[in-house]
Amino acid sequence: MGIKSLLPGSLGFGTAPLGNMFRSIPDEEAAATVEAAWDHGIRYFDTAPFYGAGLSELRLGEVLADRPRDEYVLSTKVGRVILDELEDPADRDQGEKGGLFEHGRANKMVDLYTADATLRSIEDSLKRLKTDRLDIVWVHDVAQDFHGDDWLAVYETARTGAFRVLQNLRDEGVIKAWGLGVNRVEPIELTLDLDEPKPDAFLLAGRYTLLDHNRSLQRLLPAATEQNIDMVVGGPYSSGILAGGRHFEYQKAPADIVAKVERIKALAAGHGVSIKAAALQFALAHPATAAVVPGATRPSRIAEDVAALEENVPAAFWSTLRDEQLIASDAPTPTA
Repeated sequence: MGIKSLLPGSLGFGTAPLGNMFRSIPDEEAAATVEAAWDHGIRYFDTAPFYGAGLSELRLGEVLADRPRDEYVLSTKVGRVILDELEDPADRDQGEKGGLFEHGRANKMVDLYTADATLRSIEDSLKRLKTDRLDIVWVHDVAQDFHGDDWLAVYETARTGAFRVLQNLRDEGVIKAWGLGVNRVEPIELTLDLDEPKPDAFLLAGRYTLLDHNRSLQRLLPAATEQNIDMVVGGPYSSGILAGGRHFEYQKAPADIVAKVERIKALAAGHGVSIKAAALQFALAHPATAAVVPGATRPSRIAEDVAALEENVPAAFWSTLRDEQLIASDAPTPTA
């Protein structure tokens, strides 16, 4: 198990913003951003039907259709089926993520984690992405943030439906890997305890960042490392607040988070470090991390991400963050 040998590099491109997350993005801008990712050597792209009710997949597929399929790795997600029926995106019940894609397509989305729905979701994604195969498939959002008190029942449906379908597809060679794509550690911890089925990796968004990593360090990441199950870190900028944005956890950042970010920025500036470099390199320093997949909607952001990985971050910076209790004392860093 594990996907490090499958991924072409440690930096991927998370395409949630291409689904008109937070704002309406012109098609030309979205296409230029994907083109920029390709031109900068990024060859791992992650998407999902949820991102704008299929809009992200459509936009990504339009650009990648002109690229040799063997030259990139593609992952998408199951758990939501997009219908032809229309609805007002602003009225969707999305748990803690209400209004996240209110500028996306108006196609109705339904949460379905059964075996049949999983197969249908994959077929629909293949059409939108204009490809004949997927490399990795994640089971999307089987957690409290979307399903509240019912999340365990939803998880059980996925365990007996989507999990088993994806394991069979992997064993048959139809896909190369599968796992969960979530914003919470609990469903991953549950899955790590299962005897069967066994995933290859997890995509964990927002829970292993400079701003939020203590819970992951306690049990999840040690268990994943022990079982040789890799982690892809999504949302390394904590919804944008670590990259100059205003959002944290997909909502307007509260005052205490803004203050913490300003403190980290000040320390980074004192060491000649960009906060993007600090964020990406911190997430990649854990031995369980296979890749980070920051999102972007402007071509210039891609260049910044690539440069951030190559930036020299002195050991003294990480020591200062520890001394100031801004990162956990046991959090791995690139130099210690």
